[in-house]
Amino acid sequence: MIRLEGLCKLENKFFEKPATYVGEVNINVTDLESSLSFYEQVIGFSVLEKTGDKAVLTADGKTPLLTLMQPKDVVPKEGRTTGLFHFAILLPSRADLSSFIKHVARAGARLGASDHLVSEALYLNDPDGNGIEVYHDRPSNEWSWSDGQVAMSTEPLDADSLVAESDKAWNGLPNGTVMGHIHLHVANLKSTKSFYIDGLGFQVVTNYPGALFTSTADYHHHIGLNIWNGENVPAPSENSVGLNWYSLVFPDEQSRGEKVKNLENQGVTVRKEHDAYIVKDPSENEIHMQLAR
Repeated sequence: MIRLEGLCKLENKFFEKPATYVGEVNINVTDLESSLSFYEQVIGFSVLEKTGDKAVLTADGKTPLLTLMQPKDVVPKEGRTTGLFHFAILLPSRADLSSFIKHVARAGARLGASDHLVSEALYLNDPDGNGIEVYHDRPSNEWSWSDGQVAMSTEPLDADSLVAESDKAWNGLPNGTVMGHIHLHVANLKSTKSFYIDGLGFQVVTNYPGALFTSTADYHHHIGLNIWNGENVPAPSENSVGLNWYSLVFPDEQSRGEKVKNLENQGVTVRKEHDAYIVKDPSENEIHMQLAR
């Protein structure tokens, strides 16, 4: 047990200082109650806070990971736009993913599955078509790096092995679950790269056809960026199902301040709101730049 806890603590380096990582994702849905039922019963979140048109969801009872919003004039998910491809929920262990795959199979959810070499992942959509990945990471000392690039692929998942990994019952998202990464549709990779790399300080760790995968602290990726919906596609309507905003958690004020200056030097508008700086990338994806607590 001590050895396993040590490994878990070691791998948390990708989601604590000095890394910069995704903290929370905020999305629009068409029917809050229906979506809430899905996210509680199928995904395994619990409710941290709820009002008439908003529900804040958590895995540990204190940390917001996902917020659902139901605008009064919400419209269904729009096709061929920028915005959310999927958000990715990172489970602490392979045993947790084993419990989850059996749980969602019993729930009748339609699943996709892939082995990405660095991780094993399951894919599904919420009732509105918002994309979700649920995954676990292989130990980082098993990842293969060359010239600053990490080897990732999309291979068939060994589902039989995953199912056999654990006989533990699924009791909802376990403590230690984090928002592992976000993957976005963007309009142009050149301007996107300038924003995220030169502006926000991420590194490109994998080049993929029509996509970039970026991270800090040598993670396999905190942010995926693709043009698979087409180049120069428009942003969705503000009231469309999909992404409202996501947060990036910076280790300290100095680091965040440097990135704000970088963006302003690029001509990007950055505004201060409460304890966060708000900015939009070149494809109108909104980011809340927050500090680690």
